[in-house]
Amino acid sequence: MNKTVPRAFYLDPPEVVARRLLGKLLVRRYEGQRLVGRIVETEAYCGVNDPAAHTFAGITERNAVLFGPPGVAYVYFIYGMHYCLNFSCEPDGQAGGVLLRALEPLEGLATMAKLRGLAADTNPRLLTSGPGRLCEALGVTRRTHNGLDVTNRRSGLHVEDDGFAPERIATTARVGIRKAAERPLRFSIAGNRFVSR
Repeated sequence: MNKTVPRAFYLDPPEVVARRLLGKLLVRRYEGQRLVGRIVETEAYCGVNDPAAHTFAGITERNAVLFGPPGVAYVYFIYGMHYCLNFSCEPDGQAGGVLLRALEPLEGLATMAKLRGLAADTNPRLLTSGPGRLCEALGVTRRTHNGLDVTNRRSGLHVEDDGFAPERIATTARVGIRKAAERPLRFSIAGNRFVSR
Protein backbone atom coordinates (compact mmCIF):
# COMPACT_ATOMS: atom_id res chain seq x y z
CA MET A 1 0.00 0.00 0.00
CA ASN A 2 1.24 3.49 -0.86
CA LYS A 3 1.86 5.73 2.10
CA THR A 4 -0.28 8.81 2.67
CA VAL A 5 1.62 12.07 2.42
CA PRO A 6 1.77 13.45 6.01
CA ARG A 7 0.95 16.94 7.28
CA ALA A 8 4.64 17.79 7.81
CA PHE A 9 5.09 17.61 4.01
CA TYR A 10 2.93 20.75 3.63
CA LEU A 11 4.67 22.86 6.30
CA ASP A 12 7.13 24.42 3.85
CA PRO A 13 6.60 27.49 1.63
CA PRO A 14 4.26 27.02 -1.37
CA GLU A 15 7.04 27.07 -3.98
CA VAL A 16 8.72 24.13 -2.19
CA VAL A 17 5.51 22.15 -1.68
CA ALA A 18 4.41 22.79 -5.28
CA ARG A 19 7.58 21.17 -6.67
CA ARG A 20 7.46 18.35 -4.15
CA LEU A 21 3.86 17.46 -5.04
CA LEU A 22 4.86 16.61 -8.61
CA GLY A 23 4.67 12.85 -9.08
CA LYS A 24 2.46 12.25 -6.05
CA LEU A 25 -0.95 10.60 -6.44
CA LEU A 26 -4.21 12.45 -5.86
CA VAL A 27 -6.80 9.92 -4.71
CA ARG A 28 -10.55 10.55 -4.63
CA ARG A 29 -13.00 7.98 -3.27
CA TYR A 30 -16.12 8.21 -5.42
CA GLU A 31 -19.11 5.88 -5.02
CA GLY A 32 -16.98 3.00 -3.77
CA GLN A 33 -14.14 3.31 -6.29
CA ARG A 34 -10.78 5.04 -6.42
CA LEU A 35 -10.22 7.81 -8.94
CA VAL A 36 -6.45 8.34 -9.10
CA GLY A 37 -4.22 10.74 -11.00
CA ARG A 38 -0.53 11.56 -10.80
CA ILE A 39 0.08 15.25 -10.11
CA VAL A 40 2.01 16.61 -13.10
CA GLU A 41 1.48 20.39 -12.85
CA THR A 42 1.15 22.83 -9.94
CA GLU A 43 1.30 26.54 -9.17
CA ALA A 44 2.45 28.17 -5.93
CA TYR A 45 0.62 31.10 -4.30
CA CYS A 46 2.67 32.80 -1.62
CA GLY A 47 0.25 34.12 0.96
CA VAL A 48 -0.07 37.77 1.93
CA ASN A 49 3.04 38.72 -0.09
CA ASP A 50 1.62 37.53 -3.41
CA PRO A 51 -0.77 39.90 -5.25
CA ALA A 52 -2.16 36.94 -7.23
CA ALA A 53 -3.03 34.92 -4.11
CA HIS A 54 -6.54 34.80 -2.64
CA THR A 55 -4.88 35.56 0.71
CA PHE A 56 -3.19 38.81 -0.39
CA ALA A 57 -5.79 41.08 1.24
CA GLY A 58 -5.88 39.08 4.47
CA ILE A 59 -8.14 36.48 6.02
CA THR A 60 -11.81 36.24 5.02
CA GLU A 61 -14.53 33.64 5.48
CA ARG A 62 -13.87 32.44 1.91
CA ASN A 63 -10.08 31.97 2.17
CA ALA A 64 -9.79 31.00 5.86
CA VAL A 65 -8.68 27.45 4.98
CA LEU A 66 -5.43 28.84 3.55
CA PHE A 67 -4.60 30.46 6.90
CA GLY A 68 -5.29 27.26 8.81
CA PRO A 69 -3.37 24.00 9.23
CA PRO A 70 -1.31 22.72 6.29
CA GLY A 71 -2.55 19.83 4.17
CA VAL A 72 -6.17 20.97 3.83
CA ALA A 73 -8.15 21.31 0.59
CA TYR A 74 -9.15 24.82 -0.51
CA VAL A 75 -11.69 24.75 -3.35
CA TYR A 76 -12.96 27.85 -5.13
CA PHE A 77 -15.28 28.57 -8.05
CA ILE A 78 -14.01 30.59 -11.00
CA TYR A 79 -15.55 32.17 -14.12
CA GLY A 80 -18.95 31.02 -12.87
CA MET A 81 -18.25 27.53 -14.21
CA HIS A 82 -15.14 25.77 -12.84
CA TYR A 83 -13.87 24.59 -9.47
CA CYS A 84 -10.16 24.75 -8.66
CA LEU A 85 -8.43 22.57 -6.06
CA ASN A 86 -5.62 23.88 -3.85
CA PHE A 87 -3.80 22.60 -0.78
CA SER A 88 -2.90 24.82 2.16
CA CYS A 89 0.73 24.93 3.19
CA GLU A 90 2.92 26.80 5.70
CA PRO A 91 2.38 26.48 9.48
CA ASP A 92 -1.08 27.11 10.96
CA GLY A 93 -1.81 30.86 10.93
CA GLN A 94 0.50 31.55 7.98
CA ALA A 95 -1.13 31.69 4.54
CA GLY A 96 0.08 29.74 1.54
CA GLY A 97 -1.38 27.49 -1.10
CA VAL A 98 -0.66 25.27 -4.08
CA LEU A 99 -3.05 25.02 -7.03
CA LEU A 100 -3.26 21.63 -8.75
CA ARG A 101 -3.25 22.34 -12.48
CA ALA A 102 -3.07 18.89 -14.09
CA LEU A 103 -3.07 15.16 -13.40
CA GLU A 104 -2.06 12.13 -15.42
CA PRO A 105 -5.16 9.92 -14.97
CA LEU A 106 -4.31 6.40 -13.74
CA GLU A 107 -7.39 4.73 -12.21
CA GLY A 108 -11.11 5.18 -12.86
CA LEU A 109 -10.78 6.80 -16.28
CA ALA A 110 -14.26 5.73 -17.45
CA THR A 111 -15.81 7.35 -14.38
CA MET A 112 -13.72 10.49 -14.91
CA ALA A 113 -14.98 10.69 -18.50
CA LYS A 114 -18.58 10.21 -17.32
CA LEU A 115 -18.23 12.96 -14.72
CA ARG A 116 -16.93 15.24 -17.48
CA GLY A 117 -19.82 14.29 -19.78
CA LEU A 118 -17.49 12.61 -22.26
CA ALA A 119 -17.46 9.21 -23.96
CA ALA A 120 -15.77 6.40 -22.00
CA ASP A 121 -13.06 6.04 -24.68
CA THR A 122 -12.20 9.77 -24.72
CA ASN A 123 -8.50 10.63 -25.09
CA PRO A 124 -7.21 10.52 -21.46
CA ARG A 125 -5.46 13.86 -22.06
CA LEU A 126 -8.86 15.57 -22.14
CA LEU A 127 -9.83 14.30 -18.69
CA THR A 128 -7.58 16.08 -16.18
CA SER A 129 -5.34 18.54 -18.07
CA GLY A 130 -6.26 21.88 -16.51
CA PRO A 131 -7.53 22.84 -13.04
CA GLY A 132 -11.22 22.96 -14.02
CA ARG A 133 -11.14 19.66 -15.91
CA LEU A 134 -9.31 18.00 -13.03
CA CYS A 135 -12.03 18.97 -10.53
CA GLU A 136 -14.83 17.99 -12.88
CA ALA A 137 -13.25 14.58 -13.60
CA LEU A 138 -12.95 13.85 -9.87
CA GLY A 139 -16.28 15.38 -8.90
CA VAL A 140 -14.56 17.92 -6.64
CA THR A 141 -16.75 20.81 -5.48
CA ARG A 142 -16.40 23.56 -2.91
CA ARG A 143 -19.41 22.37 -0.92
CA THR A 144 -18.14 18.80 -0.61
CA HIS A 145 -14.36 19.18 -0.48
CA ASN A 146 -13.40 22.62 0.83
CA GLY A 147 -11.76 22.14 4.24
CA LEU A 148 -11.10 18.39 3.84
CA ASP A 149 -7.90 17.06 5.42
CA VAL A 150 -5.89 15.63 2.50
CA THR A 151 -3.46 13.96 4.94
CA ASN A 152 -6.25 11.62 6.12
CA ARG A 153 -6.98 8.52 4.00
CA ARG A 154 -10.56 8.47 5.24
CA SER A 155 -11.40 12.02 4.16
CA GLY A 156 -12.42 10.97 0.64
CA LEU A 157 -9.63 13.05 -0.92
CA HIS A 158 -5.99 12.48 -0.06
CA VAL A 159 -2.46 12.34 -1.49
CA GLU A 160 -0.31 9.22 -1.68
CA ASP A 161 3.37 8.62 -2.41
CA ASP A 162 4.16 5.57 -4.56
CA GLY A 163 7.87 6.40 -4.76
CA PHE A 164 7.74 7.99 -8.23
CA ALA A 165 10.25 10.82 -8.70
CA PRO A 166 10.20 13.08 -11.79
CA GLU A 167 13.45 13.10 -13.77
CA ARG A 168 13.12 16.78 -14.65
CA ILE A 169 10.90 19.62 -13.44
CA ALA A 170 10.06 22.56 -15.69
CA THR A 171 9.58 25.99 -14.08
CA THR A 172 7.65 28.75 -15.85
CA ALA A 173 5.51 31.81 -15.14
CA ARG A 174 2.01 31.22 -13.81
CA VAL A 175 -0.86 31.33 -16.29
CA GLY A 176 -4.42 32.68 -16.26
CA ILE A 177 -3.69 35.51 -13.82
CA ARG A 178 -3.05 39.24 -14.24
CA LYS A 179 -1.15 40.17 -11.07
CA ALA A 180 2.42 38.96 -10.46
CA ALA A 181 2.04 36.70 -13.50
CA GLU A 182 5.74 36.89 -14.29
CA ARG A 183 6.83 35.05 -11.14
CA PRO A 184 8.31 31.61 -11.96
CA LEU A 185 5.91 29.68 -9.72
CA ARG A 186 4.37 27.16 -12.13
CA PHE A 187 5.95 23.71 -11.98
CA SER A 188 5.44 20.66 -14.15
CA ILE A 189 6.96 17.29 -14.93
CA ALA A 190 9.03 18.14 -18.01
CA GLY A 191 7.76 16.45 -21.15
CA ASN A 192 4.63 14.97 -19.56
CA ARG A 193 1.82 15.01 -22.12
CA PHE A 194 -0.88 15.65 -19.51
CA VAL A 195 0.44 19.12 -18.55
CA SER A 196 -2.14 21.78 -19.48
CA ARG A 197 -1.52 23.92 -22.55
